[in-house]
Amino acid sequence: MQTEPTPSQTIQAEVTCPSCAAHLKYKPGTDSLKCEYCNADVDIEKSEEIIQEIDFERFLASNEGVTVQQEIITIRCEGCGAHVTLDPNIVSDRCPFCNSILVTKMAVKESQIAPGSVLPFGIDAKQAFGEFKKWISKLWFAPNELKRFAIQPETLKGIYVPFWTYDSKTYNIYSGQRGDNYYVNENYTTTENGRTVTKTRTVTKIRWTSVSGEFGRDFDDVLVLASKSLPQKYADKLQPWDLNKLVPFNEKYLSGYRTETYQVELKDGFAAAQQVMDNELRAETCQRIGGDHQRIHSLRSTYNNVTFKHILLPVWISAFRYRTKVYRFLVNGRTGEVQGERPYSAWKIAGLVILILIAIGIIAAVVASQNG
Repeated sequence: MQTEPTPSQTIQAEVTCPSCAAHLKYKPGTDSLKCEYCNADVDIEKSEEIIQEIDFERFLASNEGVTVQQEIITIRCEGCGAHVTLDPNIVSDRCPFCNSILVTKMAVKESQIAPGSVLPFGIDAKQAFGEFKKWISKLWFAPNELKRFAIQPETLKGIYVPFWTYDSKTYNIYSGQRGDNYYVNENYTTTENGRTVTKTRTVTKIRWTSVSGEFGRDFDDVLVLASKSLPQKYADKLQPWDLNKLVPFNEKYLSGYRTETYQVELKDGFAAAQQVMDNELRAETCQRIGGDHQRIHSLRSTYNNVTFKHILLPVWISAFRYRTKVYRFLVNGRTGEVQGERPYSAWKIAGLVILILIAIGIIAAVVASQNG
């Protein structure tokens, strides 16, 4: 008979206080764990391990480096499909992505590539909440329910979000055309005061020249969101991340925080990274073509020495349900940058329109009375 997985099998191991045996929580901005009961601080031992860049092709071909695989237990949210971990001994909670109820009966066992490094939280819940409140206060036409929601500190949850990074050397061959502006004067006729007159104007024309060339370009740490639970465009706007502060993976940095497992597979992540690199390569090709205008007829790129990392980045997240839609708010756990979706109050917008119409009516009435 198959046994049901338990939360203690998640990616996060329970870290207990040596003084009172309570659960320790990572203290943002430090290299220590904090006990919320007796205030004891416990240092996280620093690792001398070098963060590995894993050979992409070799890993896919032979699964060499299988030691980076792990089996974990996650809770699948029925509301949004996110796969998140719970702290040990927690049997239910709310999904940080959509606020749906999570229970351990929804737990699933997954075999995944283990994270090789983590960027620890740099700001705590109080700091993140302060930035979140300031951001909400600047939203015009926000529903009153959102304003009330934004004064509750517990609305923000700390979660480590999965990302891939990719490095690659590229070799690129291109052909196209360079367009240079030149100017000529031309005569034209027009009618003025009932008479046909001839005038001169300056016209911009383009002289096209065929060009071709080749160049190399190296990419380092092209970042790809490995979650499908966050709105992509807002997650992208949380950048930049100080990836130079990544530390070798240590589950103690995760203590007290949720962790999402990746839903974008390694190969799909590289396809997304290629799109980012392709866009940059096209932009560089245009620069190399030069001139005032550029046409790219062909651009052939080869990708060599591709490596990857699986990393976890810190995000404070809040989910607000308004009418039938869930709105997500994200706070960069390092910088405090806030991004997110936002609802509008139809009543407030309608009220403003009515006030404008009333003002226009009053102005029209005053003008009419003065002209009368």
